[in-house]
Amino acid sequence: MNNKLFKLLGLLVIASMALTACGGGSVATKPVDTGPKVTKSGFTCPAAQFPSEVTSKEVNIFVWTEYIPVEMTECFELVYGIKVNRDEYSSNEEMYAKVSAGGSNYDLVQPTDYIIALMVRQGLLQELDHGKLPVLKNFDANYLNFEFDPGNKYSIPYQAGTDAIVVNTDAIKDTITSWNDLWKPEYAGKMVFIDDSRAVIGATLLTLGYDVNTTDPKQLAEAQAKLKELVPNVKLFDSDSPKTALIAGDAELGLVWTGEALLAQQEKPAIQYIYPTEGAILWQDNWVMLKDAPHADAAYAWLNYTMQGDIFWMMLRDFPFTNPNAAALEYAKANQTELYDIYMNSPITNTPAEAVKNGHRIADVGEATPLYDDIWVQVKGGQ
Repeated sequence: MNNKLFKLLGLLVIASMALTACGGGSVATKPVDTGPKVTKSGFTCPAAQFPSEVTSKEVNIFVWTEYIPVEMTECFELVYGIKVNRDEYSSNEEMYAKVSAGGSNYDLVQPTDYIIALMVRQGLLQELDHGKLPVLKNFDANYLNFEFDPGNKYSIPYQAGTDAIVVNTDAIKDTITSWNDLWKPEYAGKMVFIDDSRAVIGATLLTLGYDVNTTDPKQLAEAQAKLKELVPNVKLFDSDSPKTALIAGDAELGLVWTGEALLAQQEKPAIQYIYPTEGAILWQDNWVMLKDAPHADAAYAWLNYTMQGDIFWMMLRDFPFTNPNAAALEYAKANQTELYDIYMNSPITNTPAEAVKNGHRIADVGEATPLYDDIWVQVKGGQ
C-alpha cells in the first residue's frame, strides 16, 4: 500500500471516529429554508422563530385527545424533518398510570397542574433547561410560577380554563346557579360529565362546603355518599368530546371544560356556561419532559416551534380554551381578527376576573390520593 493511500485511509478512520463520538454518525441540523412548506390543507408554515439544532429524527408525545391542530404537527414535521409519534389519553390518571409503569419511551406529556407535583415526587420528570426555551418569553406571566411548579422548573403552560356548568336553555327552563342544582332528580339521565375524578369529586366537596383538596377522610366519605346519589343519573362520562352529546341533544346539561362549552355553544347558541355560586374549578394543562426522554433535542424544538405566536393562534380556531400564550393572542389580534374577537368577547374562554377570584384550583393531595382514587372507582362502579 503506497503512502498516499495509507494516509487517506487514516483520515477516513479519524473522521469516522469523530462522527461516532458526536452521536453515532448523526449530524446536528437546524431548519433549512428551502422554500415554502405547505400542509395538506394548504396552510403555509411559518419559519422557526427559535431554530434549534437537532440530531433526533423523531419525537414521541403523549397528549390529551382532540388537543393539537393538524397543521401544527404537519408544519413541525415539514420545517424540521422530524417525525411526530403521538399517543392520546383521556384523563390524567390514565396518563400517569402508563408513564409511571415505565418503558413508555415518551418525550413529552401534557399533565394538568395537580398531577405535576406527583410526577416530580415520583422522579418521572426532568428539569427544563430554560436556556433552550426562548419561547418562554411568549407567555403571560399570570400563567407562570404557580404553586404546582414554582419557577416553572418542570413545566411550561399549554392551555388553561375552568370546569363549570353547561346548560341547554332551550331544554332546561330552570335557572341553574349552583353545583348543588345538578342533584335535582328531574335532571336524571340528562347530564354529561367529563370523566375527571378530581373535578367531579371537587365539585361535590364544594356542595358540602369543603375544600376541593381536603385530605380529611370523614369529609371525603361524605362526598362519596353524596356523589353516589348523582353518578347513576349521569347519562355519560366523556372526556374525549363531551360537546358531541350536547350538540346532538343527547345531554342537556352537565359539567364540562371551557373549550368544549364554547364549541357546543357555537353550534347551539342556547347552550350557556354557568359559573356556580360555590366557584368553578380552575385548571391549567402543561408540557413536561419525562426524565429519560429519548429525543430531548427534538422535544425542545417542538416546544419552541409549536408555541410561537404564528402557530399557536390555531388553538383559538380548533381548541378554544383559555390561551396563556400572549404572543399567539397578539398574532390573532393582528391577523385573525374574527377569532380573536370571539375569544375576547366570550366569558367562557376569557374567564371573568370574578370567576377566577372565586375559583378553586385542584392540588396534589399527597398520601390522600388513594382515597380519591377509591371514591372514583367505587361510585362509578355502583358500589
